[in-house]
Amino acid sequence: MAKLYFRYGVMGSSKSANALMVRYNYEERGQQALMVKPNIDQREGKAVVNSRIGLSYPCTWFDDFHAMGAQEIKKYQCIIVDEAQFLSREEVRFLTDVVDDMGVPVICYGLRADFKGDLFPGSEALLAWADILEEVKTICWCGRKALYNARFDERGTVLKEGEQVVLGANDKYIGLCRRHWKEGNLGPDWD
Repeated sequence: MAKLYFRYGVMGSSKSANALMVRYNYEERGQQALMVKPNIDQREGKAVVNSRIGLSYPCTWFDDFHAMGAQEIKKYQCIIVDEAQFLSREEVRFLTDVVDDMGVPVICYGLRADFKGDLFPGSEALLAWADILEEVKTICWCGRKALYNARFDERGTVLKEGEQVVLGANDKYIGLCRRHWKEGNLGPDWD
């Protein structure tokens, strides 16, 4: 029976690398998995999922996936969505249709919350509607579990105000434990 999965974690927890490895596992067994990501994530300038450890693979923009017919979607044994926090509630609802009506499993990877600790719309819908929730864990610089996505500026100041979506990677975000996120403490390497 197909299920909707939401595998969430903070920045730097290897969500994209995990998504790429799952895709590879399907391919290695002679099955097709479609990599998808929201159109907002244009950091690479093309439709590709990249991980910080150097893995990458071409993907389909979500709008193009959504426009596919049911017969085309049913050709895949799995749909893998990276950066799922950027989906709208309506897009997540469509993913539930893919699972429930088309019988195709969907595995979503994304952030649970933004740099202020607020849920993204896509993450909120996935937390409410996913059949299976799994945390992709990583640690803060202090060794505690990282729970928060800290956005910082070029001086190392942790920001708590601003637009919800500012695309970036290690140059703008780091995962911190709750204590160090509240303190705005990026660790001894930033002193």
